[in-house]
Amino acid sequence: MLAGLRKHYGQVRAVDGVDLVIAPGEVVALLGPNGAGKSTTVDMLLGLTKPDAGTVTVFGASPHEAVADGSIGAMLQGGALLDDATVGETVAMVASLHRKPLPVAEALRRSGIEDLASRRCNKLSGGQKQRVRFAVALVSDPDLLVLDEPTAAMDVASRRDFWRSMHSFTESGRTVLFATHYLEEAETYADRVVLMRSGRVVADGSVAEVTSLVAGRVLRAAIPGATESVLRVLPGVSEVEVRGEQVSISSRDSDATLRALLQTFPQARDIEVAAVGLEGAFLSLTSDSAESGVTEGATR
Repeated sequence: MLAGLRKHYGQVRAVDGVDLVIAPGEVVALLGPNGAGKSTTVDMLLGLTKPDAGTVTVFGASPHEAVADGSIGAMLQGGALLDDATVGETVAMVASLHRKPLPVAEALRRSGIEDLASRRCNKLSGGQKQRVRFAVALVSDPDLLVLDEPTAAMDVASRRDFWRSMHSFTESGRTVLFATHYLEEAETYADRVVLMRSGRVVADGSVAEVTSLVAGRVLRAAIPGATESVLRVLPGVSEVEVRGEQVSISSRDSDATLRALLQTFPQARDIEVAAVGLEGAFLSLTSDSAESGVTEGATR
């Protein structure tokens, strides 16, 4: 539980009054643009940074107590690995620090890196290093797993395998908090999404609840000869993206936009109108132009 959490660096309010309660068994995605305060919040949750104000409790204990007890496992994107140690040695070393760790072989299996056990860490690819960090986070058999950009540097197949492993972990009722820039991962795997902007929580709820906060729809069509300057002046349009003949238009009034679009571009084809997805909600709720009065009602 985070209550009234604040952390300032000079005039920069990295975290500016965050209140957050995460229930056991939830999978929560922490989202926000660079500088939103996600990493600082995670650091305070793990006891790596001391808050200027507010409190952090994890299963009724302080972060340091929870980490020492093995209740929290953390996978940090910048977590250092010993170059000359093998993967197996690295995971075994961390396991030795905990009272009731998983067997090293089990942590390696769950992370999908059994075949890398004898390889030195300086011989690993970026994606493989991430999987080793995952094994290090898992080996304490934690009740809460905190992941910072867990699939960074992984290819598509590795990302799929990683989330398959994560699904197995959460099936046992464990709690996961992950920060990511891959919004499709949050949309697919998170029970709950927390959006941060300028050190504050601006939206908190399921993907459906968060996307419902943003009015409007997205129109997609193939329009030969369409230009961004012409599309932007259509009624209701807020954002436009043109890639060759493919056009994507965010609109506050999709009916008015569509009528004007067909009048201006009668050659338009393959038209789709869809609700704003998580990406659209993210851009709207975390942009510099977002009004605090609109987003305050979005939080739980």
